[in-house]
Amino acid sequence: MKHIVYRFVRILASVVMPVFEVEGVENLPDGPAIVVGNHSQAYGPVAAELYFPRKHYTWCISDMMEKECVADYAYKDFWSKKPALVRPFFRLLSYMLPTISEIVFTNADTIPVYRDKRVMKTFQFSCDKLKEGASVVIFPEEYTEYNNIVHKFQRGFVHVAKYYYRQTKESVPCVPMYVCPELGKLVFGKPIFYSPDNKSGEEAERICSYLQDSISEIAYNMPRHRVVPYPNVSRKYYPTNERLK
Repeated sequence: MKHIVYRFVRILASVVMPVFEVEGVENLPDGPAIVVGNHSQAYGPVAAELYFPRKHYTWCISDMMEKECVADYAYKDFWSKKPALVRPFFRLLSYMLPTISEIVFTNADTIPVYRDKRVMKTFQFSCDKLKEGASVVIFPEEYTEYNNIVHKFQRGFVHVAKYYYRQTKESVPCVPMYVCPELGKLVFGKPIFYSPDNKSGEEAERICSYLQDSISEIAYNMPRHRVVPYPNVSRKYYPTNERLK
């Protein structure tokens, strides 16, 4: 039985967040897959939790599951880009999150992402879930812009595909997913498969470039809309999905 706080937050999220229609499900394998999407601030993880059409586990930074880390991480990652005038309010808000955050993120279907010597636990737990036939959902953007749709992807998640191949001799598909809050769409593109024949760095670059470009193409081919970027900036700075020349 899930914790009552998690159940309440899930219901609240389903009320206040957009309802997402899922498209491109035919591109999502029935078996194991690594699904990579644009973070779209909080929309991506919430949309995955509520509307992802397969059994899945979402990568979640471990700081959001550990009370002593929540406040600093939440403020830095969610609100540090807010206008200076309102930052004190969000700093205060960050100190109200630790208990709720720990409950929510440990009750949701998540995989803790460690950034220290425990990182192998993240990779192994992910491989275990893939072996069960589940999807592992990852939002790997960082603060360097790639284009007007996505920010550049951190490459570390490709290690999951490498270790999965070592353990199973199977190449896992990596599926692009575009999260579009304004149109209420969760769209899957065609997958790319991990190749063990390439060097690790080259393969990480190949996969990430494909996923970044595929997500961007999905967005460019949709009706005009504002893209919710990874950084939590003011809405007036949201780009549109018009293709850059």
